[in-house]
Amino acid sequence: MGDVERLNKTLAAEHAALYAYGLVAARVTGAVRARMAAAFEAHRARRDQLRSMIAARGGKPVETEASYRLPATPSTAGQAIAVAAQVEDGVAAAYLELVAADDAELRRYAALAVQEAVTRAYGLRRRVEAFPGLAGVLPTPTTTG
Repeated sequence: MGDVERLNKTLAAEHAALYAYGLVAARVTGAVRARMAAAFEAHRARRDQLRSMIAARGGKPVETEASYRLPATPSTAGQAIAVAAQVEDGVAAAYLELVAADDAELRRYAALAVQEAVTRAYGLRRRVEAFPGLAGVLPTPTTTG
């Protein structure tokens, strides 16, 4: 897998994270909602950076799906927080693959993004996974027809 493919896989994870945060943030209030709004903005910034990196390398950025399947459909704030933490685990996993990029600058970028995702997940669940990102589950695209 080349760097453009790795970047596109990571971009797809960011698309999924944005979708998920749009849904889960509606089920929380107060400080948690503010934290989720900040996470949404961080993922949007990363998404935009990834698109630029892909285009700069002559690639075509992967488009967002119409919808994604969440690891669970949250109906309470606690469930929404758990889903958001799982999303961060999945984003960390995507960036872990980008850490294997040929370009040293991409490896540094990915390592920082993993750290940010793990920090956000910790802020949601107050515990650190033994191997952050390796057991994460991202929302998957739903298929229609």
